[in-house]
Amino acid sequence: MKKLTLLTLLAWLIAVALMPSAKAQTVEKGEKFLNAGIGLGTYTYRGLPIGASFEYTVKDNLSVGGSFDFSRYGYNSGGYKWNYTFLFFTARGTYHFGELLDVSDSKFDPYAGISLGVRTSSYSDSYGSSRDYYSPYGTGMFLGLHLGSRYMFSEKIGGFAEVGYGVSVLRLGLTAKFK
Repeated sequence: MKKLTLLTLLAWLIAVALMPSAKAQTVEKGEKFLNAGIGLGTYTYRGLPIGASFEYTVKDNLSVGGSFDFSRYGYNSGGYKWNYTFLFFTARGTYHFGELLDVSDSKFDPYAGISLGVRTSSYSDSYGSSRDYYSPYGTGMFLGLHLGSRYMFSEKIGGFAEVGYGVSVLRLGLTAKFK
């Protein structure tokens, strides 16, 4: 996982460094973004998290918001099944550094940020032993970091990709922009 994260980060940084400069992207105060996506490569558990996040730009190039993610994994064989369910609630802060890097494409928005969240986990099986089973995951707080970029296909719709530590190694999804 660490190699994948480092290689992805390195490729992203090289792509940004090689972009010719012209008009820089600025995320302006008052803009809102709704992101929905899927996570690939999770930490400490299996599953495929899906989720959504909301950002509000409080100052040019600085946004705050929150996110919610859901993930489940389990086993089913011969009439017996069990599963773990995870819920993630996160507060996020993000700096958009397109202007700082003087990127050429005004539709491209590179960013990095930090998050603080709470993870809940629960276990259940077909014998009803969810109360008697000790979960190695438990409930707790986590600190997350993200490095990503957004590309707006039109004035209101775009796509995003993020690498980081928190819910998943890589997140991919769609973005809706509101004024």
